[in-house]
Amino acid sequence: MKRHLPETELARDERFRRNKVEDQIFDPRNLAMATRDLGPAQMSVDRPSVSERSRSLMHGIFVGEIQALEGAGRTCFDFDDADAPFALKLDMARQCWDESRHVEISCKLADHMGTDIGEYGESTFLYAAACNTDPVMRLCGVNRALEGLAIDVFSSMKAFGETTEDPILTFCEDWMLADEVTHVKMGSDWMRRLTENDLDRRERALEFQRTVDKVFSLGGFRGESEENPIQITRKFRELAGFSQAECDEIAALAQQAMDDARSMVAAAAAAS
Repeated sequence: MKRHLPETELARDERFRRNKVEDQIFDPRNLAMATRDLGPAQMSVDRPSVSERSRSLMHGIFVGEIQALEGAGRTCFDFDDADAPFALKLDMARQCWDESRHVEISCKLADHMGTDIGEYGESTFLYAAACNTDPVMRLCGVNRALEGLAIDVFSSMKAFGETTEDPILTFCEDWMLADEVTHVKMGSDWMRRLTENDLDRRERALEFQRTVDKVFSLGGFRGESEENPIQITRKFRELAGFSQAECDEIAALAQQAMDDARSMVAAAAAAS
């Protein structure tokens, strides 16, 4: 079997449509939608578009779970024990087990919410982050940044389920949230263990994590204000190995990303 499989070689059937992540991020139409003054949280039940937004987000979660499964599986296989200790591979194998369950749950939740597989496009950014040739970079980019985002998403979706009095959505999001805290904690612990004697390598990995965090905060998708549909969940992040200072940094990155997106929208409007 081939080691270090590129994202272009991921196996998908005809239901899946690939989106370029740069098109999604830098399309002024998407930024305008994200940064428009819509008042309190965009996932609020009184929004006319909340049904569409929640289904789109659920589909995004579904494809993200597939890629998280693929990424953790690749980490089990791509590295020799000298680069990735056997105990780390066991943790990644446990994560594969969790992610496969999440894929199944997400399929059933999508059906529950009226969404078909392939109704929305798939960006492979998560798997791309899992293609890094340094296992510490993978732990920071995937387990700490993107699985950390999953903590925020599942916590926000659980709250949405409670607000809409949907016990199925609430239960499923709560169940998956518990797993995500474990995945992020594994990433935090292994990142520190593998870089204990190489602080420069740790800082490079953390900088990669900051880049990923900023990308997925763009346009006000995540943050701590009422404008952000996905709220940063400090309590669970701290359980998963984030310090208070790291949570503050993510919040600042989210605010900077929203400000940058507004500037891009204003520039696009002025040029049109």
